[in-house]
Formats: sequence, structure tokens, C-alpha cells
Amino acid sequence: MNVAIIGAGAAGLASARHVSANGFKCDVFEMREQLGGTWIYTDDVGNDRYGYPVYSAMYKGLRTNLPKEVMGFPDFPIPEQKKSYLTQAEILDFLNLYADFFNLKELIKFNTMVIDIHPLENNQWELTYVDKPTNERITNTYDAVMICNGHYNEPVMPNFLGQENFTGKIEHSHSFRSPECNKDQRVLVVGAGPSGLDLTLQVSRVAKYVVLSHHSPEANKTEVPENVEKKPDIKRIINFEMVEFVDGSCCGFDVILLCTGYKYSFPFLHESCGVTADDNYIQPLYKHMIHIEKPTMCFIGIPFNVCAFQMFDLQARYFCQSLNGSMRLPSSEEMRMHTDREMQRRWEKGYSKRQAHMMGQYQEEYYNDLAADANTIPIAPVLVKLRDLSVKRLYDDLLNFREDRYKIVDNETYVRVK
Repeated sequence: MNVAIIGAGAAGLASARHVSANGFKCDVFEMREQLGGTWIYTDDVGNDRYGYPVYSAMYKGLRTNLPKEVMGFPDFPIPEQKKSYLTQAEILDFLNLYADFFNLKELIKFNTMVIDIHPLENNQWELTYVDKPTNERITNTYDAVMICNGHYNEPVMPNFLGQENFTGKIEHSHSFRSPECNKDQRVLVVGAGPSGLDLTLQVSRVAKYVVLSHHSPEANKTEVPENVEKKPDIKRIINFEMVEFVDGSCCGFDVILLCTGYKYSFPFLHESCGVTADDNYIQPLYKHMIHIEKPTMCFIGIPFNVCAFQMFDLQARYFCQSLNGSMRLPSSEEMRMHTDREMQRRWEKGYSKRQAHMMGQYQEEYYNDLAADANTIPIAPVLVKLRDLSVKRLYDDLLNFREDRYKIVDNETYVRVK
């Protein structure tokens, strides 16, 4: 069995750890010079020195919005220390520790850009990649493919009425690197997800004033710095600086910073793979990961509002159980019927296509379902409880929640440490 893994971030590393533990051959393709995926910081935006896209969305000063107690792997927790909310550099160090412990670095082909994957007969795959420093194209055949390229590659760029009138800067958080360029400016932040709230904090330290435009019920009660004002959604851009909101109020800005999320993107998949992404609803996937028609391809990390590193590990174990014969997947028809039933339940609950893979309050049910099928260890309930609490704390006390400290007592219990 020869397995290709696309990406050497947390999902790719967890996949490589379990693929190699099963005795399979493994190539991990990483477009950058080091492992870490979204946790790598670079000053570069646009294209890298080889002319390929820079997908990094990391900015200076980032600290996690989940405590470290939730972010480790089941068999490799983040080492104990005196704080729960770590910096980007500390998470990157942890991923390097993980890779060293399981001897994963020797499996990674760095500076390689996968440009084409298409199916062959007998459920195999032909993969073509470019060695970026030499520009050499190389094609290999694999028995299975694990897509681990992350969520933060292609930003969603809304188009506002009258946007062509605005003469200031409009940028997505994807290209944001430091608030210093916003010193003494009037900044409009659009979106109140975790990144929108965090960039509001970052920018408010140097900006003249910040307006946070959003429609999030959770963010309505969030305390913000004195020079930050909350506004509803944008109605239109009136002129070179003036923005009107849906409540009729207006304000002038130098910069509009879009924290409006990302599109799932798989530009290396040939159309013959049969994978579609309709408003972030990926099809045809069984249990949000297995390609229904071609089950030797899986996608690690599609669900969101989850305990990410823990889920990556569980999904990788699940897929490996199908590869090594310990677990037999249902037929394509049965997988399709199961998926149709699940998605129908989601639509009946009012989920949109963009929420097709959102777990949130249903995440524990999802984890337990995967673990039961694969006869493997589920994710400890305490991690789900602590994740949910930390998300609530983010919205309840944005200014101080990262000073919280936690300790895991057992599989069901955590305590807050003073």
C-alpha cells in the first residue's frame, strides 16, 4: 500500500503518523519549506520566491483561541506549562516535536506543489507534482490519497454595493500580517468570527478607531475596547471613504478588513475525481471524509467547529482501518443513502450549504460514530466540554479569556486553575 498525503500541517502529520504506523509506504507533499501548515508565519503575501501562491493566513501576535489542553493529539499532548493559550510559534514547535517523535519528517517532500490528481483503474491514483526549486514535474501512482490541505487557502471576498467608489484599502484577513500598518487609521472590520474579533483587538491597539460590522448574535454581548464600535451589516459604500450600514448610520474609513472566511479549495483535483464544492458543501463524502464513489480517497479536516487536532487523528485512524482491512466500508450505494439521510436532517434543522460540515453541538456524536465504526478509541468527552466552554468564554470575555488556565483531571472532568 502506497499512500499520498497532501499537506504537512496538523492534519497531514496525524495522517502520516497513522499511515506509517500501519506499515504503509507514505509520501507527504508539502508546498512550503517546513511543516506546520496554517501555523507557519511568513511576511510573504501573494506569491513566494518560486512564483507559487502563498496560502498562509497567519499574522504576528496570534495566540490560540482554544486552550492547549484541547489542541494536542490523543497519544501526544502538548507539554505542560503555565498557560493554556499558546502563541503561533509554540504550536509550530509542538508540531515539530510531534513529527520528530514519530519520525515523520523523513516522509515529507518539502517545496513540492501537487498540480494534478486523477483516478486510475483499480481505485488507484495518478499524482503529478512540481519540485518548486527545480521546476521539475514528477508523476507517481498511489493506492490511496489523503487530502489534508486545510481550510484557509482561498478567501471569501464579498462585493459590496458601491465598492468601486472606495479609495482606501480593502483586504482580506488572509493577507493581514501586522496591525502596525493601521496606525492612526480608521478601520472597518467585517465579520465577528474568532479571527474578526481577534483582529479587532489587534488593530484597536494602534488605530484611530475601529468599527466591527457583523450579524453574529454571540458577538452582540462581547465587550470590546473603548475605541471600537459595533455596527450591523454594510448596506453600501457611498463614496471614497463613507460606508452606510443597514441601520442607516454612516462612518468614514481608510481601511476595510474582511474577516469573511474561506472557500474549501482543491485546485489539484482533476474534474474526473468527481469532487464538487458548492458553497463549501463538499460532495460526494461519506461521514464528511470518504469519497463515496472512490473510497481510496479521503479528506481529513473538512468538519469545523470541532476539536481539530483530535478529530484529524480520529479521522486518520478511521481511514487506515478501511485501508488495512480491519473495517469494511459500506457499498457506494449504502454510503450515498446514509449521507443523503444525514444531510436531509441537517437541511431540516435549517442548516445552509455553508454549514453542511459544521459540527458544533453534534461533534461528540460524530466522533463517537467514527470510533464505533472503526473499533477505535473515541475522543474524550472532557475535550468537547472544555472546547465548548472556551468558545463561550471568547464571546463572554474577549479581552481576558486567554488568561484562563485549565487542567484535565480525567476523561470527563477539567478544572480551571487560578
